[in-house]
Amino acid sequence: MPIAVAAHRALYVQRVAARVLIVSASIGEGHDLPARVLADELGRRGATAEVIDGLEAAGRLATALAAGSSNFDSNLGNAFFDLGHRFVAEWRPTHRVAARLIRAIGRRGLLAAIARARPDVIVSTYPGATEILGDLRQRGRLAVPVLSAITDLASLRFWAHPGVDEHLTIHPESAAEVRAVAGPGAAVVAVHGLTGPGFRAPLAPAAARAALGLPPAGRLVVVSGGGWAVGDLGTAVDEALVAGARVVVLCGRRDEVRERLAARYAGRGDVQVWGFTERMPELLSAADVLVHSTAGLTMLEAMMCGCRPISFGWGQGHIRANNRAYARFGLADVAPDRAALAAALAAGVSGRRPEPWQPDLPEAADRVLAQVASGWRA
Repeated sequence: MPIAVAAHRALYVQRVAARVLIVSASIGEGHDLPARVLADELGRRGATAEVIDGLEAAGRLATALAAGSSNFDSNLGNAFFDLGHRFVAEWRPTHRVAARLIRAIGRRGLLAAIARARPDVIVSTYPGATEILGDLRQRGRLAVPVLSAITDLASLRFWAHPGVDEHLTIHPESAAEVRAVAGPGAAVVAVHGLTGPGFRAPLAPAAARAALGLPPAGRLVVVSGGGWAVGDLGTAVDEALVAGARVVVLCGRRDEVRERLAARYAGRGDVQVWGFTERMPELLSAADVLVHSTAGLTMLEAMMCGCRPISFGWGQGHIRANNRAYARFGLADVAPDRAALAAALAAGVSGRRPEPWQPDLPEAADRVLAQVASGWRA
């Protein structure tokens, strides 16, 4: 049933703090991390923020489909993921079919979760949920504002929607694609506040290395496969070593990948193999170069710390589109093969460290609460 506008206005008058529902998805840190950061920032402003798993709310079928598209342990799994992305997000006829299917599968469960939470505003950090929420808002079935927190640079067909009240992007360069999807009048605001606060005031490299117990001298390369630990991490480590750098390789939450790489580089003092870490601000402040496989927030975090980002090692699905955009906007080096990676690393470890990228942008939490203050649209 539609959420009543009058009831929500009455609730807002009675409450001092706004209630914010953040819809994420537990399929990698790219959705959950910005949801957690945003919830913390909203809490500091006196709001009550609840984070839910949008796939879990949508039901078992949605969860199973998402899990089935996230098998990256084989060439076949990677090919299936890439084909699935083309089917869902790139080819227009099949995109329309996929969008209708996503809405049909997830609409009822998300509406039930919203009814339980009784939010004043909803934020989505997961594009599948954004498609459903934008459609519900556009059809008048949601009486509270919906915002999309977009943590990719490109491939935004599900991240953006005409029914979304405001699109929050991590890159100003994303605005044109958002409006191409959501319409020329779509509200788009580039923001801070979807990355941890440590990235806003990065340590000097020497201080960061000291804080992490890393050697103060020599070049440092971080190799990352994201929360899924995907891509050709071994080649990235090997080429960084050839370039004369010390390496920290991050394996996310994939213990089997961490164990395999730890065995491969056992006994080497110039390679450290880490799992998931909360110390990315210090690590990227300490490093000269990041080699990363899954685009998204980690590439931005490197820029914010003055660490040179290189995209290498996977290039499937939405990463392919992000790589084209990185190259088009000159935001990062893109290495399609080992030779290109070697050249990019040689330049990165021998060249001057870039300045941290810290533009003057509004805070995501403030934009969310501004939507509450602006009232509700029927």
